Amino acid sequence: MKRIIAILAFLLPLAIHAQTKLEDKLAEDFSDKFAKRYEVRNDSLVVFVTEQMSRSGAAGLDIDKTMTELKKDPAALDAALKFIYQYSNANRQQFIAHLRAMNLQSNSVFPLATYAVNKFKGETKELLEERSSLYTTGAIPATLPPLQITPAVAENNATTTEGNNATTSSTNSETTASTAVPAEPGATPATPAIPASPAADNFNWDVRQIFKLRQADQLYALYGKEHVVERQAQDFEGNDIGNAYYVFPDTDNEMIVQFDGEKGTSVFFTKENSKWKPPFGIKVGDPLDKVVKVNGRDFRIHGFEWDNGGEVADWEGGAFAGKGVNIAFKANNSSDPKLYDQVTGDKKVKTDASAMKKLAVVVDKIAFKSN
Repeated sequence: MKRIIAILAFLLPLAIHAQTKLEDKLAEDFSDKFAKRYEVRNDSLVVFVTEQMSRSGAAGLDIDKTMTELKKDPAALDAALKFIYQYSNANRQQFIAHLRAMNLQSNSVFPLATYAVNKFKGETKELLEERSSLYTTGAIPATLPPLQITPAVAENNATTTEGNNATTSSTNSETTASTAVPAEPGATPATPAIPASPAADNFNWDVRQIFKLRQADQLYALYGKEHVVERQAQDFEGNDIGNAYYVFPDTDNEMIVQFDGEKGTSVFFTKENSKWKPPFGIKVGDPLDKVVKVNGRDFRIHGFEWDNGGEVADWEGGAFAGKGVNIAFKANNSSDPKLYDQVTGDKKVKTDASAMKKLAVVVDKIAFKSN
C-alpha cells in the first residue's frame, strides 16, 4: 500500500504538469491557425477575441502583430485561449467545436481544450458574467455574423480559384463593414464625403489602427484633412517635443499623434469624455483603482507638485510594464494639506498608500507609443 501511495504521489504532479504546461508544437499550431483566421476578421469569434485582447491589454499596443505571432508571446496566447473559452460560454464542447473550426491538427484539439479548461476553470463564473455584460452594454456588437465553420482562408487552400477569391474578398468587405471591425490604417473611407461633425458615428474610433501609421496623409485619409491640424506639442511636463498632428482639435475627442518614422508612433490624450477606444480600455478621468486593476498590481508614481509629478515611475512588473504606456495622474481632492503633503515632493509613492485612497486620484493624461 505504501508503495502504491508513493507511486501516486510521484505520478500525480506529473499529470497535473502535463495538463497545465502547453507544448511548443501545440502553441505553434494554435498560433499559426489563429493568425490565418485573424487575417479574415469576418466572424464573431475573431471579433470577440480581438476586442477582449484589446480591452484587457493582453495584445499590447500593436495588436495586429501580437495576434499573428501568438507563439512569440505565451501570455498573449493564453489570453487568446481564455477568450475563445469565454466566447464558448465556458463550455468544453463548444470550445472544442470552435478549435476544430480553426482547422487545427486533429491531435491538437483535445490537448488544447484540456489545457485551457484546466487553466481557466476557476474563472468560469467571472468569464460568463463579463461575457453577458459585454453584449448587454454593447461593448461588443450583438449582430455579428455567425462563426464560419469552414474558414475561407484556412490553410490558404491552393485549389481556391481567382473567382472564388474575388467573391470571398467582396463578402469579407461587406461583413467587415457591418460588424464595425477596424479598417486597415491608411485606407480611404468608403464614403466619399467626410462628415463635418467630429461626433459622427461613422468614424473609426479604435486607437489601435493609429499605431501602424507613419505619415500625416494617412491620418487625413482616415479622418479628413479638415479634422487634422499640425501644431507644436508638449510632453506631460509642458516641454516642447516638436510638431504633432491634432485630430479633432479643441474638442473632447482631441487626439494628438506624433510620428517618429520606423521608431514608432505616439498617441496622447488629455481630454475627458472622449469617444476613442484606447488600448487597455484606460481613458482620461478613469480612477486610479481601475488602472491598478488592469495593471494587475499596485505600482509607483512620482510625487505630485514635483518633477514628473503624478507620472508613473515604475509599473512594478504589471501588465503595462514595457508596453509603451505612460500615465500622469492628478488628485481631485487635494484640499487637505496634511493629507496631500504625504504624496507630494521628491519621492515615489505606492498606489496602495492610504493617502492615495482618499485623494480621488484619477488619470490626467495618457501617452501610448508603439513600434
